[in-house]
Amino acid sequence: MGAPPTSRERLSFGKTMVTSALGAAAGGLVGAMVVIGFTQALKTVLAAVSHLSDGALIAVPVAGLGLSVLVLYGFGLSEGSDAAPPKALPPRARAPWARTWRTFPPGIARSDLTREMVEFAGEEDRFPWRLAPICAVAIAATVGLGGPLGTEAPAAYLGVATGAALGDHGRRWRRLLKPAAVGGGAAGVSALMGIALVGTAYILELGRRHKAPLDAERTTAALVGGVVGWGMNTALHVDLIRLVVPYVPPYSMWQAVATALFIGALSGTITSLTGIAIYRAKAWHAPPAFRLAIGALALTGVAVVLMRVANPLAAVGPGGAAIVWAESAPQHPMTVLAVALLRGLATIAGAAAGGCGGVFVPFLAVGDLGGRVFAHGFGVPEDLAGSAGAAAGIAGGYRLPFTALAVVIGQGGAPLATFCCAATVVVATATGAGTAELLDRFVARGKSYIAKRPPPATEDARTLRARLREERP
Repeated sequence: MGAPPTSRERLSFGKTMVTSALGAAAGGLVGAMVVIGFTQALKTVLAAVSHLSDGALIAVPVAGLGLSVLVLYGFGLSEGSDAAPPKALPPRARAPWARTWRTFPPGIARSDLTREMVEFAGEEDRFPWRLAPICAVAIAATVGLGGPLGTEAPAAYLGVATGAALGDHGRRWRRLLKPAAVGGGAAGVSALMGIALVGTAYILELGRRHKAPLDAERTTAALVGGVVGWGMNTALHVDLIRLVVPYVPPYSMWQAVATALFIGALSGTITSLTGIAIYRAKAWHAPPAFRLAIGALALTGVAVVLMRVANPLAAVGPGGAAIVWAESAPQHPMTVLAVALLRGLATIAGAAAGGCGGVFVPFLAVGDLGGRVFAHGFGVPEDLAGSAGAAAGIAGGYRLPFTALAVVIGQGGAPLATFCCAATVVVATATGAGTAELLDRFVARGKSYIAKRPPPATEDARTLRARLREERP
């Protein structure tokens, strides 16, 4: 055992915690206000879009994707090669003040907000917060005009950017920058979801992908930010996202086990495969115009099929309307499964096209629909099946099991139903990881087989001419 901390060390630790809490409170307060106002505006525009004709419901989201790509890749500028990993922000000496607001550092994935937050996790003092306005326009074009992407990554991104902007004002303020950015990101997600621990778990769990330290300072900032965001949601009485609460518990132990196993396995598998495709689509190195053309064509086809299989609104937005369709009347399980798969394809197409948004809410929708496939066959209550499937979607698709558990615990409902949903998260986590592992092995085996094949035999020109002369009649 080490020596006990000295009084000086305790004092330094106390100052660090106070600084972390104050920075997170400031960043969380302002970040939550920005996220709430921005998300309310998105919902207003999306509500107006939902009243358009069927043809416009297909064309407007595609136009939104085009506008997003135009803003990010047409108006936005690039400093150096995008293939290099991000090392530092562009120095002000090399870029005029007006250009810093639209000049992307090397390695920035312009439409992939999640990857950008991961790349700067633990290094928020380098976060390119000046790009937030141009990204906000791209988010509004994608999500507000009905694109198949969600609002959680925009909420976290805008919260982190707001906190980083607050702290980037001189040496004294920079001590608050990291906790303000972490607190702002956690507050943005908690304000969106209306659950304190969701924002905390999301920002910490996402940061671990970049090996961000899970120390007392970062954890304190995330906790304070999550509470501040939840408090803002409660104080302003906002309803930014709809969660299905499982008020009816399982009727028997068999039903609870079946819910956890079958819904966790199905929703975890569907969202895991969808997530793999989405991440590869976002990392697709192709000209933006070509990506937009392919993604828009695929999204149009999926939207037409969704309108025929379900209803027109099921093809718009991140998937909430598809859940309302499934709740409105009893649906055949295969029809619900088809809509779940189509919603996954829509999100893949939107990501491939270069849309700027999140995948948390689409995973909620796909998982919810996947869970409802078993509602009638196993007699599982609709709200329990949907809630368990949604939690499984976050765990299996987004690979954020602790965030999924925070959603399950924070949304409430019957205690036995909450326990059942938590068990579903465990099953979906294992299923999603196993599905990804099997797919990786299959792809690696295919590449190995192609590499081991002998090259086709070739003939030199003289031998070929001689053989052709012999074959002449």
